[in-house]
Amino acid sequence: MTHPLLEAKGLTVQFGGLKAVDGVDFTVRQGEVFSLIGPNGAGKTTTFNLISGLYRATAGEIRLDGELVSGLPAHRIAALGVARTFQNIELFEHATVLQNLLIGCHTQRRSRLWQDALFTRRTRRRELEFRTQVEEVIDFLDLQHYRDMLVEGLPYGVRKVVELGRALAMKPRLLLLDEPSSGLNPEETEDMAYWIEDIRDDLGITVVMVEHDMSLVSRVSDRVLALNYGRVLATGTAAQVQSDPNVVEAYLGGADE
Repeated sequence: MTHPLLEAKGLTVQFGGLKAVDGVDFTVRQGEVFSLIGPNGAGKTTTFNLISGLYRATAGEIRLDGELVSGLPAHRIAALGVARTFQNIELFEHATVLQNLLIGCHTQRRSRLWQDALFTRRTRRRELEFRTQVEEVIDFLDLQHYRDMLVEGLPYGVRKVVELGRALAMKPRLLLLDEPSSGLNPEETEDMAYWIEDIRDDLGITVVMVEHDMSLVSRVSDRVLALNYGRVLATGTAAQVQSDPNVVEAYLGGADE
């Protein structure tokens, strides 16, 4: 029997008296783009934080390729092949684009501290492999012009692409994109759509995305899950979910964060 790549059952997290995520069930198949939508405060980013291990579920479970991962720390989940970007860009401002991308390779390190300190043959070989890996990401995302520039001097749109590149440098099987088009202009959003499609089609990486831009969601998503107040409203294609009466009501109701 083939497992879904990602599966959540009864996923719940409670902060004080508030259930930010309340009994959420969903599955994500290998090789699809799966989007989470909903008004502000619907529980989308909280769900991301549960998947990536930044939060621990109050109840329910998360499985990655059939393996129970809920409760594992974030670094263990990352090592299993889960990478993510953040709604607010998280990069090393005073490092170059190349250096930021190389940091994304840290989850693949298998050397011991003494081997790194002595820069052994094995360590050198791995460093060369990481450099080749990162150069492939730079080419994939057309970042050649920015390779040696400091992140602090880059336009916002380029920083978003660099953060995407750092996540890809981790060689993930599951990529979590938290509002990838946030702050981008229409041309940059169009480029982001192409990259998401190429990440799925050319790199074979499964994508789970939180996004408010419904045109982007409709273009790249295989399936969509709508949340409101931490509960599932609807699941299906983008068209099915957008026409669902419960989803329409949630958006028209203008739920607050």
